Amino acid sequence: MSLRYLTAGETHGPQLTALIEGLPSNLQLDFEELNFQLLRRQKGYGRGRRMQIEKDTAQIVGGVRHGRTTGAPVAIVVANNDWKHWTSVMNIEPIEGGDEAKRRVHRPRPGHADLNGGLKYDLKDLRNVLERSSARETAARVAVGAMARQLLAAFGIKVAGQVIRIGDIEAPPNQLPADELARLTEESSVRVVDKETEARMEAYIDQIKADGDSIGGIVECVVEGVPVGLGSHVQWDRKLDSRIAGAVVSINAFKGCEIGIGFEAGILRGSQVHDPILYSEERGYHRASNNAGGFEGGMTTGEPIVVRGVMKPIPTLYKPLASVDIDTREPFTAQVERSDSCAVPAASVVMEHVVAWEVAKAFLEKFGGDSMEEIRRNYDGYLEQVRGY
Repeated sequence: MSLRYLTAGETHGPQLTALIEGLPSNLQLDFEELNFQLLRRQKGYGRGRRMQIEKDTAQIVGGVRHGRTTGAPVAIVVANNDWKHWTSVMNIEPIEGGDEAKRRVHRPRPGHADLNGGLKYDLKDLRNVLERSSARETAARVAVGAMARQLLAAFGIKVAGQVIRIGDIEAPPNQLPADELARLTEESSVRVVDKETEARMEAYIDQIKADGDSIGGIVECVVEGVPVGLGSHVQWDRKLDSRIAGAVVSINAFKGCEIGIGFEAGILRGSQVHDPILYSEERGYHRASNNAGGFEGGMTTGEPIVVRGVMKPIPTLYKPLASVDIDTREPFTAQVERSDSCAVPAASVVMEHVVAWEVAKAFLEKFGGDSMEEIRRNYDGYLEQVRGY
């Protein structure tokens, strides 16, 4: 069975819910690690007041017993603490009162799903759109990805991320191992390794906030320990790099993805781009460089996966852009909802988890079994086959 998940819930509703199907039995879970990943998503310089309200923890309500998965669907709930302030507005039952009581939204924000969703679903209250399209939903996706991350960790596969750029400020490049990268970025308010860059980014975000504006950036995810051969060249929808790219741009406000050196490959010669193949008794087949970001022909090469995503500035501005009132069709400034001036550091954490999910999904497609023990046998047998090639 293929690994898959669904999420449900609104930003000001009672909870976010995720349902995962396809996890094998006997995966030993670390609940502290699961909640640590949710906490990481809440951090980051430039976050708004909402993250001071929420204390995200994952409650597993199905599919796990005595610390291990059973093979049944896993259900996860992440409660919204802010729900207590919205119980009337977001109640599933009809409520009395006018637009003010219902906190109706009728002035769409440029850059958000508000207007498109209202037109598509014929909704006259755009709150019905923004409540679901809000990035609050990524808390459920991080919880899901954290489960996948623990599956990968059981086979020595490590995931780490960092911020590459916020607006005009770019961090110096590094080639740090995943463990070191994770440790250093966890100590940073903006998830960069370089402390001077961190200070500059903080000051830059402060200025953006003072201007009533928002700012985006570029984040990177690295996955180490991935075996050769995840994904496939035989059909377009089995190429793992393609699936990862799709997952990355599915994150709220993400507008692009690149693998390895990405768009730089369009300005270099082939001799500067392609990674020479080497062989040694110790490492087997490997590459002299990793410009391809761990992929050739839609399949992993055994080198680290390197993925970057670009996040646009958040569309909610405290000095709003021009919009049109859907009631009167007259020009109006867009409605203001509580938001962040910069969510790039948090987006880095979200991207780690959507990438981890896609890698775990491909891992189970390759080594699939109903239990961790069966997967381990399949995995060990494949590694022996590759070593003898």
